[in-house]
Amino acid sequence: MSKYKIQKSAFVVPTTDGKIIKEIWGNSTETSGISIAHMVAPPNWTEPHQTPEFDEFTYILRGKKQFEIDNEVVVLSAGESICIEKGARIRYSNPFDEECEYISVCLPAFSVDLVHRE
Repeated sequence: MSKYKIQKSAFVVPTTDGKIIKEIWGNSTETSGISIAHMVAPPNWTEPHQTPEFDEFTYILRGKKQFEIDNEVVVLSAGESICIEKGARIRYSNPFDEECEYISVCLPAFSVDLVHRE
């Protein structure tokens, strides 16, 4: 039995807000301990506040992304990263005029049951 797995095609998460989510590893691959996703947030995109039960690491590949974390606003640009600890009240957005492409890693894996969107 192999001690490795190869993922050749990401699971494209259906969305209705124009955001592209490609889950590379996570619950779609029966890997509940971690999720890794490649995402593209369109200009002027936002989502509701949430208080997740997972740590989330984000690395910005291009563009900018805004984070509202416990009422503090943080903006990251390409090449920058952040770790947001579980239990923080957060809202992700891209209020800018260009797309934001980024990688997101959640520990444990992202799930609708653990995100607690408002």
